[in-house]
This record gives sequence, C-alpha cells and structure tokens, in this order.
Amino acid sequence: MNESRPATAAQLPKETGKRGEFVRQANRFTDRVTADASSGWPAEPDRYRLVWSRACPWAHRAVIVRQLLGLDDALSLATVDPIRDERGWRFTLDAGGRDPVLDIAFLAEAYHRTDPTFEGRVTVPCLIDVPSGTVVTNDFPQITLDFSTQWKDFHRPGAPDLYPEDLREEIDQVVAAIYDDVNNGVYKCGFASSQQAYERAFDTLFARLDWLEDRLRNQRYLCGDGSRLTEADIRLFTTLVRFDAVYHNHFKCNRNKLTEQPVLWAYARDLYQTPGIGETVDFDQIKRHYYLTHHQINPTGVVPKGPDPTGWTLPHGRG
Repeated sequence: MNESRPATAAQLPKETGKRGEFVRQANRFTDRVTADASSGWPAEPDRYRLVWSRACPWAHRAVIVRQLLGLDDALSLATVDPIRDERGWRFTLDAGGRDPVLDIAFLAEAYHRTDPTFEGRVTVPCLIDVPSGTVVTNDFPQITLDFSTQWKDFHRPGAPDLYPEDLREEIDQVVAAIYDDVNNGVYKCGFASSQQAYERAFDTLFARLDWLEDRLRNQRYLCGDGSRLTEADIRLFTTLVRFDAVYHNHFKCNRNKLTEQPVLWAYARDLYQTPGIGETVDFDQIKRHYYLTHHQINPTGVVPKGPDPTGWTLPHGRG
C-alpha cells in the first residue's frame, strides 16, 4: 500500500515530524555516575535509586543488566505503575501511592525538582540521587554501559562482562543499528501518523530483523565469535520479548511474528531462559501499558488476551 493520504492525529504530537514520522525526544538529563567521581556523582552503594517500569523496554534492559551484574544490593529499585495518567509515571504500586524512599507520588516531581522548566515527556529508566531527590540521568543508552564499566567494584563474583573492551567497537556498531531500526524502529511504525512514514519504518524494521536472523544462524550471541552474552543481546532482547505481545498488533509490525522467524525465536528463548533475564519479564504489565495508555492507537482500551506465553519455556537448542 502506498496511498497518499494526510497525516492523522499523532499519539505524540511533540515528537512527530512534518511527514508524520516519529522523532524521539532527546534525553534531558545526561550526567554520569563514575567510579572516580570525576563526574561529580561517585559510584557508591545505597546512594542512587533506579526507577523503572516493567512495561518499558528501555527501563527493562537497565534492570536486566543490574540483575546480571549483581548490583541489587548497591542500587535500589523503584517500580512505577504500568498505567500512566496525564501526569505521567505513578508510584501507585507502593503503599499510599508514594515511593517509600523518594517520598514522591509521580516521577515528574523528581524531574521538576531537577529542572523546574522541564516540559517534555517524563521517561524511565532514570537514576535519582536519593539525598537530593534530583535526577542524575535518564540517558538510557549510557546507564547500562556505566553499570558495566563504572560500578565494577560492586559487581557480584563471576559477573559477566557485558561490555568487554575487545568487543566494544563491534558492540557499539551493532547496538546503533539495532537501536535505529529495531528498538526505536517499532516505535517509528507504531507512532507514525502517515502511511509513508509507517511503510518506511516497517520496511527498515523487517530488513534489519532479517539481517539479525542471518547473523545469528551460526552463532549463539550477536558479537565476537558468538560465545559471549553482551550488552547488544540485552538491548535486542527487550524488543523481541515484546514483539508478538504488543508490536506485531498494536504497532502494526505484522509482516510476521517473532515465532515465525525460527532463528530469532530460538535466540530470544535462549535469552529468556538465562538466569537473571526471564524473571524480569511481566507480560501482563507490558500489555496493559501499551494498550491502555496509547488512546490514539487503541481508543477502545481493550487488552488482548494472548499470546500464550508458555512457548518461551520451550527448548531452544542453542546451547
């Protein structure tokens, strides 16, 4: 289909270009927590709180890396409700509707404490300095890299090196392609408000998925000789695990399902069954977030009952 029709009302008008294409907003807070404290934010236990939503793929990967590296004791975790209202992410999962450590009801409170002029979309993950209640960073690509490189003193014994120095150049190249075409690509499909913008994003997405299918055909993981789990695999996984439940239908990424790409489907199951990864997945919260907060895309608010998640535990054959 290539009809020329006017763009419809966008789900995110402030992040929609003139041709109906989705243009993600820049991350507002980009300070870093560093091992040597050169940033002004030293890596130290019990100082920072990581705020995430079980529904959000960007936040999900931060929690997976935290879990794999064993940073649970050093870095506390706050979980927001998957359903946002007009004020954004809420702490309604906590008693009294307030985060017990930060003592706030909405993540926006921390944003506005840090920058009273902020008018953009409040996003997760973000790292908050507990003593001041201010946001250090919501720079999701850098957060996980810093967990691997700046928090080493607090890694568990035997923690994997998810960003090994000998593979960093390759990992950076692979994750850049995955981000543009897959991680953000599904959003470019779902939030497109013109046929042309949607079809461009759709074609790019599935071309990249085909490329990944071929790349993983003869190796277990994405980078190097395929023998090591890295940051690149975590970043791809959080999109793949949401693909059939949300993106295939809700975001119109429907050339095929993940379960219909045999290599990627086996690869995704392999990651899901890796200790520290599968237990962080919550399909109920994932589905409720997307189908109940994107009113322009799903005005009825009906949440699909499927797909059946038990397939994620089937043998993957990629040992």
